[in-house]
Amino acid sequence: MVKKKEDEIPQWVTDEIQNAKFKKPEEQKKSGYILEFYYEDNKLDAQLYDAVEDGRHIVTMEVPKTIKMDDLLKGEVYEFVFDQHKAPLSKKVSEFLEKEKEIDMKAIYQFDLKSLELLDVGSNESTDDVEE
Repeated sequence: MVKKKEDEIPQWVTDEIQNAKFKKPEEQKKSGYILEFYYEDNKLDAQLYDAVEDGRHIVTMEVPKTIKMDDLLKGEVYEFVFDQHKAPLSKKVSEFLEKEKEIDMKAIYQFDLKSLELLDVGSNESTDDVEE
């Protein structure tokens, strides 16, 4: 006999999440830096200075084939232009996740990188504040 795990998510919740319908994407422009590359999935993790809609500062973005990840640098400041896709979850699923899993999630988000530009932030910072 197979025991049901307590931490298992019910099939109806999984089905809704996997079949979520995304609304029309909204273009975002935010600065931040690259934390990690996922070459096999063509994705990257970015730390953004300003949070996205759900409050997160770290997002995983799909990288188009037109952008060569080998040319990008971790830790350098970029201005990211990306599409934010949002798929709202039903009240039933949101309440289940909150009560049973302590996850506050009202929607699923997907981020598609469109372009990015390396910002030269170090050259204009002043060191005049240092007293000798």
